[in-house]
Amino acid sequence: MFTKAVLLAIILLLCNSVQAQILNVDRENGTDTIPKKFKASVIASFASDKQKSNFLEFSNTTELDYFLKNNYFFILLNQTDLAFNGNKSIENNGFIQIRFRDKDTRVVALDAFTQFQWNGILGMENRSLLGANCRINCLEKKKSDFYLSIGAFYELENWNTNLITYAYSNDIPINIKRELIRLNTSAKFAFKLGDKVDFAGVNFVQFPLNGHFFKPRWAFDSNLYFEMSKKLNFILHYDHNYDDYRVLPIDNYYYNITLGVQLKL
Repeated sequence: MFTKAVLLAIILLLCNSVQAQILNVDRENGTDTIPKKFKASVIASFASDKQKSNFLEFSNTTELDYFLKNNYFFILLNQTDLAFNGNKSIENNGFIQIRFRDKDTRVVALDAFTQFQWNGILGMENRSLLGANCRINCLEKKKSDFYLSIGAFYELENWNTNLITYAYSNDIPINIKRELIRLNTSAKFAFKLGDKVDFAGVNFVQFPLNGHFFKPRWAFDSNLYFEMSKKLNFILHYDHNYDDYRVLPIDNYYYNITLGVQLKL
């Protein structure tokens, strides 16, 4: 009876897996600062629910870090969220990011990145990014750190209200391509709140470098980690996105709060 109860609890936790974008390598707690050539973090969940049709949901967040001898490293980050109601897709969101940055050892360092993302619910068929930041070490201690960065990136977007997962009114079909350069500012922080608890977050404010400069995109992402063992964490995640310069007539503000588990490899 005890074994079945523990197994059921683990399954329920996995089915509420967090969808985080905070990098595992940026945490203050756990074994993240131990030198390794490779390091990975995987969060995945699958849910199936028989209603009128079979409802299927899959989520995955994977981070792979490859460290170089000069204290720079590459990051491969992927997040995917899929949901189906019978044969109909009702959610298809995600991104793939490659990043090259310093391992928090320099006062000023390069942070270069490229990203491909999509969000069918919002009508984003795809978005491609390519950019670089100047990363500034403002505080780096054993139990806390704080970084600022400023840079720019090129953004190419394709928006399409004909996507089957689009969640808004589609009275007049819209298919728009937009490209622009944005000024990118960010603040990243991490605090160790206890032996087994730490908090990490990042805040982005991105300004269009055109006639709409004062309509920025504001994104905030944070995780509160509870370390249960060297390989297992419980996570409380919160993020939001505010954009006053949207292509489609959709809401400006979205947020997400989730509770999940993380397996570290």
